[in-house]
Amino acid sequence: MQPQPQRPRSYGSGPPGRRIPRRRLAALACVTALTFTVSTSAGTGHLAPGAGTAGAGPISLSRTSAHAPCMIRGARQVQMSEGIPTTAGYARSTGTVRALTLMIDFSDAPGEGKALDRYREFFPQTRHWFRTSSYGRLDYRPETPIPEWLRMPKSFQEYGIERGAPFDPGYRALVQDLVAAADPEVDFRAYDLLNVLVTPNAGPSALDTVLSVTFAGNPEAPTADGIPVANASFVYSRQDDGSGSYGRTGYRVLPHENGHVFGLPDLYTAEGGGAVGHWDIMSEDWGANNDLLGWHKWKLGWLDAAQVHCVSAPGTTEYTLTPLARTGGSKLVFVPLDSRSGYAVELRTRAGNDESVCRPGVLIYKVDAEVDTGMGPVTVFDSRRDSGGCTRAPNVHAELSDAPFAPGETFRDPRRGVTIRVAGADLAGDYRVRVTRE
Repeated sequence: MQPQPQRPRSYGSGPPGRRIPRRRLAALACVTALTFTVSTSAGTGHLAPGAGTAGAGPISLSRTSAHAPCMIRGARQVQMSEGIPTTAGYARSTGTVRALTLMIDFSDAPGEGKALDRYREFFPQTRHWFRTSSYGRLDYRPETPIPEWLRMPKSFQEYGIERGAPFDPGYRALVQDLVAAADPEVDFRAYDLLNVLVTPNAGPSALDTVLSVTFAGNPEAPTADGIPVANASFVYSRQDDGSGSYGRTGYRVLPHENGHVFGLPDLYTAEGGGAVGHWDIMSEDWGANNDLLGWHKWKLGWLDAAQVHCVSAPGTTEYTLTPLARTGGSKLVFVPLDSRSGYAVELRTRAGNDESVCRPGVLIYKVDAEVDTGMGPVTVFDSRRDSGGCTRAPNVHAELSDAPFAPGETFRDPRRGVTIRVAGADLAGDYRVRVTRE
């Protein structure tokens, strides 16, 4: 049975790593997602001839009957569960996805420079990031039918925008005004999701409070062209720590926010990125580039069934893992502990979106589908506890940067009778892992 619609909630950009003050978490409230998708002509806000509205549906997941024990699930009240498959309603994460992108400003915060300059802070980088992470399975197409600043009728102060605020009252008024302003030139039915790039001088600096937030599926949202604006990401300010890296990495707040639209939870906690570190953009979206976990790539439909191995039976089995950044080959080994949780095993190297990897190796982490977003649904195991890590990149959780296990190293859970040993590596850069279940 699919979860029933519940109250909407918002999802924010994760807390920073070191050097940036802690940011407030988004207010917790439950949600289900609802999206509408149609085909459009590239670069326009109008339906292509003969196009029709396609109903929302579950994200495509490649699996066989052998994967059944690894398809962990959380209770329906869990907020944005890590369970697989993702519940119905979130935006599609494979194929062509069209992102309506609007740049807005206010009378008390007029747009700085040209609106398209703001757009270029995020594109084409965001599109390339998704293409690389998905092995080309997600064709993310941003479209800007209104290339100028879209002026809102009220001042920014009048909307009362706050961190993690729900659609009522400020955001509801903002979305209604945005729709009214854009509707003469935009057919909202033509898009899968909405990106709102706010002029950076509206609201506080990201060094103080990051307002960037996503409403991931709210059927009670204001409507546009007969459909709810149910999946919208708002980006404010600039996540610029002064290190000089913003021009290269500042766009990454948008893939993080869009990750929620595709059904991914926040992996940071109130303490910051200490649970997952820089191993997933849903944990840390400041600083150097990073990818998604293999579990998330399977969840989003970017891995084939043959690339995911479910280890549910007693005994010892061995697998050869290829680097997560490389197309093809085995990517993920999962050891279910019960119907809601298990250990995931993957190989991370410095390639693709993983530019900050300073110690390649086998990453081992626990996934718990019963833990809410922002509360630590994923925990990475550190092979070198209290080492201080191997990176000095700004805004990267250093302690977990050397977490991967090297050949000859072993992870053990005696209580659950699970042993995962990195048996070796070959000249091609593939690693062999040996899993024993008692």
